[in-house]
Amino acid sequence: MSSRSSARVRFGSRESVNRSDPLSEVSGGVTTTGATAGGGAETPDHSYVEQGEGNSKISSVYINNTHGVDDDDFYDRNLALFEEEMDTRPKVSSLLNRLANYTNLTQGAKEHEEAESIGEKKKANKSPQMGTFMGVYLPCLQNIFGVILFLRLTWVVGSAGVLQGLCIVFICCCCTMLTAISMSAIATNGVVPAGGSYFMISRSLGPEFGGAVGLCFYLGTTFAGAMYILGAVEILLVGWAAMLNNMRVYGSICLLLMSLLVFVGVKYVNKLASIFLACVIISILSIYIGALVSAFKPPHFTVCMLGNRSINGHDFPDDQCAKTILHVPASVEKTTDLWRQFCQGTDLNASCDDYFLHNNFTKIDGIPGLASGILSENLWSSYLSKGDVIEKGSLNSSNVAHSPSIDQPYVFADITTSFTLLVGIFFPSVTGIMAGSNRSGDLKDAQRSIPIGTILAILTTSIVYLSSVVLFGACIDGVVLRDKFGDSVKGNLVVGTLAWPTPWVIVIGSFFSTCGAGLQSLTGAPRLLQAIAKDNIIPFLRVFGHGKANGEPTWALLLTALIAELGILIASLDLVAPILTMFFLMCYLFVNLACALQTLLRTPNWRPRFSYYHWTLSVLGMTICLVLMFISSWYYAFVAMVIAGMIYKYIEYHGAEKEWGDGIRGLSLSAARYALLRLEEGPPHTKNWRPQLLVLLKLDEDAHVKSPRLLTFASQLKAGKGLTIVGTVVSGNFLQSYGEALAAEQTLKHLMDKERVKGFCQCIVAQKPRDGISHMIQSSGLGGMKPNTVVMGWPHAWRQSEDPQAWKTFINTVRVTTAAHLALLVPKNISLFPSNSEPCAEGYIDVWWIVHDGGMLMLLPFLLRQHKVWRKCGMRIFTVAQMEDNSIQMKKDLATFLYHLRIVAEVEVVEMHDSDISAYTYERTLMMEQRSQMLRQMRLSKSDREREVTQSDVRTLLGSRQDNTQFKSYLAFMRVHFLAERNSKRIYNHMWIKGSDCSQCLGHRYYEHSMTWTKEKTSQYRATHSGCSTPEGFRDMLNHSNVRRMHTAVKLNEVIVNKSHDARLVLLNMPGPPRNPDGDENYMEFLEVLTEGLERVLLVRGGGSEVITIYS
Repeated sequence: MSSRSSARVRFGSRESVNRSDPLSEVSGGVTTTGATAGGGAETPDHSYVEQGEGNSKISSVYINNTHGVDDDDFYDRNLALFEEEMDTRPKVSSLLNRLANYTNLTQGAKEHEEAESIGEKKKANKSPQMGTFMGVYLPCLQNIFGVILFLRLTWVVGSAGVLQGLCIVFICCCCTMLTAISMSAIATNGVVPAGGSYFMISRSLGPEFGGAVGLCFYLGTTFAGAMYILGAVEILLVGWAAMLNNMRVYGSICLLLMSLLVFVGVKYVNKLASIFLACVIISILSIYIGALVSAFKPPHFTVCMLGNRSINGHDFPDDQCAKTILHVPASVEKTTDLWRQFCQGTDLNASCDDYFLHNNFTKIDGIPGLASGILSENLWSSYLSKGDVIEKGSLNSSNVAHSPSIDQPYVFADITTSFTLLVGIFFPSVTGIMAGSNRSGDLKDAQRSIPIGTILAILTTSIVYLSSVVLFGACIDGVVLRDKFGDSVKGNLVVGTLAWPTPWVIVIGSFFSTCGAGLQSLTGAPRLLQAIAKDNIIPFLRVFGHGKANGEPTWALLLTALIAELGILIASLDLVAPILTMFFLMCYLFVNLACALQTLLRTPNWRPRFSYYHWTLSVLGMTICLVLMFISSWYYAFVAMVIAGMIYKYIEYHGAEKEWGDGIRGLSLSAARYALLRLEEGPPHTKNWRPQLLVLLKLDEDAHVKSPRLLTFASQLKAGKGLTIVGTVVSGNFLQSYGEALAAEQTLKHLMDKERVKGFCQCIVAQKPRDGISHMIQSSGLGGMKPNTVVMGWPHAWRQSEDPQAWKTFINTVRVTTAAHLALLVPKNISLFPSNSEPCAEGYIDVWWIVHDGGMLMLLPFLLRQHKVWRKCGMRIFTVAQMEDNSIQMKKDLATFLYHLRIVAEVEVVEMHDSDISAYTYERTLMMEQRSQMLRQMRLSKSDREREVTQSDVRTLLGSRQDNTQFKSYLAFMRVHFLAERNSKRIYNHMWIKGSDCSQCLGHRYYEHSMTWTKEKTSQYRATHSGCSTPEGFRDMLNHSNVRRMHTAVKLNEVIVNKSHDARLVLLNMPGPPRNPDGDENYMEFLEVLTEGLERVLLVRGGGSEVITIYS
């Protein structure tokens, strides 16, 4: 048996594998099953585990395979060549099997891919069987046809006229048709789970837009429920007095009953849906039949007119449309009820209204019929102001300059009408086009049914609305059309007067259809809110994601009922309709935007099965939606947009981050590509220069950041602007350390979130940290968005470290940064820098401008002071004048320069006179060179040391009189010196021997003398050791270049400590590293001496380009 076959025991039949065991479907898991082999003995299966450094094999980091495949599927004989691939990749047959068994799941907190992999045993779902007609067409008809058709369309036609009425209907229908085309493209671009418009918008435009528009759509659906309930109550209370209060009371009762019905069970609502739809269809058919019948036999509905003014039919119960009537037996002329309405008494000589006296009562047919030619009168608009009397312009009337009184029995306009107002009121009658997409989980073929069913439903309803406008204008008199509540026809529904065979068909049918639409709204709105809550993009809505055990959204239903009650308390259908118009228009606008965006970006995943779309149609639909919002009600549009904007910003800053492959992300990528290409056209101008930071952080063995304050300082410097890349290097091999790199990246992201740093993190795996840092500096950024400034920490306790790699890596990074022409910032004593939560007290930020670095030293304090931590600090600038410089003129020039830079700072010029090199400088240089030589000795192995350091070398250093004992003592001294330095940072161990001959300073007797090297202690020490007070004894042994550099460091440090010992932060030019790498350790010592005695220091090295300018 081969080694591979011995590692896996294969089975002879598929039945031998326990497929129900969840462990058997976990990639890399351990599975133990039994099989009958040979004489029936059961042989345990050897678990297949690939050993790699003591760990079992895990899933590939490149392919996220959450679905396991059975063992025998993996190792098919015909696919043996791909056995290793099948460890992490499913076989095609298995993949297709899972896709074929896809079930449409309700969109919630868990994505559908995750829901498929849940190991819980669930009941087998019924396969959806609904087709286009029952699943999309009829539900859309039921949702589109509603209360506006029966209660307001006749009034819209009467006020706007037939021509403008057709225009209103056509614009609204075009808006929904274009939206339906965009929706069809989105719905057919892959499988759309049950979630409707919210799912489509959120997955196309991202969680921010999805949440904002989803909540707006939810509010629109909720207010639609309130509007339908108000319409149902208005149908019941037609002709009643005290309309508003009655609507509030009965509307609240109706809302309570409907909410209880929805709470008890949606199945009852669904069973009633077909009944309600039948009521709608019967009502519409009765209108068409009545219109045709009116051509031959118009219904008898007379309207009483005084002159050309319509009279309220409720105000003359005797049904006498006249001033007086003649009683036949007595031939006595008596006054009617209408006389008493216009006169101050019942007598014929009573004082009466002037208009009443000069005009007579007449009766006209309210429904002249289709063949009457009334259409010509109703073609043009007749907009009224609130309180105007509804008049018939074709009737003769005596012009009396007397405005009617509200107490007189005229029919008055209750609101001021206009074209824009009618658009806002009518638009809800064309909404409901999302009903098909909301039921996508129940459709047999959603990608085919949704486009066909929705577009056919919109065409059907559009034809009905357009034809109804013409029929109403051709059959009903304009006076009756403008009578919103049917007062002139004694409280009958105006559309009911045209219906056949009786107006009660419309009353009953419209009431039930309106109740059905209200129930559908109260059913759909809570589920929409529950879907948003389960997506967890708005944290404070999480409670509404819970419900009853069967998943019914109880809490969401409660909130929906409360919001609908607010709409009912408004008690006016004409005021509620524009509110939901805004929310629906905003939803449709973003559906069109999603389609246009996906089409223009040409996303690879954008492959809709519905091909009859174009981005111009989507843009046109979006434009119509936006125009309709502001045409119908600009202040409602403004409020709706503010609400959506607030929700968008809330989700953006506080909501859960979701990656849904949305179009906004694609738009961001396209915009970023365009911007990067623009930036690539040339280097940035000095005025646009800002520090684009590459922050180098070091992680310890536990993957914790060693100096998190470095990132804090970067955030204070950036104040949230510009580019920030946080990088680290993981030592090792990339193939083996990929997991560590991911962990390090997550650590950096958490720290960036904690410090509120907006930027990117980058983790590089390299064998040597210095190589990784070099690669990061070379490769970070893209195009014009490359870092121009590197921020790294000072190597802490580099003197005490036995491993020199830390400070060598530091110096190498300085060299690489200089070679790349990048600026370099090195905060020293970073742990003492203030955090973002503790503002720095008042003080100064001192700038020591030694050499010109392009203006970095001027710009950095200005940027730091933009942050609240450094805002109270003043700025002082020091510069150094040599003997040949005019310090007074330098101060004036510097002050003028700062004035032109618009930077407020105190200026001081420090004079540094030429002086002899002090003995302290020589002693520090000697200690530095001795330490360097000692460390080189300690880093060598014993055998190498014996070969490297010979007795003659030591004699050269100590003198010809030193013997072997002195050589051993010298090595012992070196070890003691090194160990002592490991325990203290600023204590130097210096060994001297009393005697007059300095050549014996390292001679016969040795003792340790530890001290902190200050100028005073040095002088005191030389006074007590007068034999070695002159440096001539060891001056010739020192490197003169090192002596000069040490002299500069000591002198500058003395001046800086004297002037800036109380500064909150000191900025200082950072000297460049030596060209010869042999002097690297000395370079570190120079920097230590230069910054000695300062609490917070920022070493700054410019990148070689100007970063600040005096020009505008």
